[in-house]
Amino acid sequence: MVVLKGVPALLSPELLYALARMGHGDEIVLADANFPTSSLCQCGPLEIRADGLGIPQLLEAVLKLLPLDTYVEIPAAVMELVPSDQTRGLQTPVWKQYESLLHQAGCTKPLEKVERFAFYERAKKAFAVVATGETALYGSIILKKGVLGPNDLL
Repeated sequence: MVVLKGVPALLSPELLYALARMGHGDEIVLADANFPTSSLCQCGPLEIRADGLGIPQLLEAVLKLLPLDTYVEIPAAVMELVPSDQTRGLQTPVWKQYESLLHQAGCTKPLEKVERFAFYERAKKAFAVVATGETALYGSIILKKGVLGPNDLL
């Protein structure tokens, strides 16, 4: 926990450090409890633990600090349902929460849906993967960092 003015207390020092070190175009994954974070991070991304936190509350806190990329078509992505889950009509209500939080942060674009194995490959190239306690199926989300202009740095 970090106790600073204007910084959401649920953001750990490790997560704050990662967000600060990320550059324009770098991606961060907020991973649900089923995501293979530890095994995936053995080959690249920084692993950050946020056990016990749900992604909606963590996303809200991260979006207070992280600018989203406005130079790409869609700066936020989720894993597309596999065909069997599509066939059985699996619902993903957490995606509506994400879209609402993104909209509040100024991003009006829809979530990009990425095929399961393509999502894993993209996550392997991320700057960091944050392991959370989120239990919603298909709850992981990738965010692409944007830029801050001189007026944003005041």
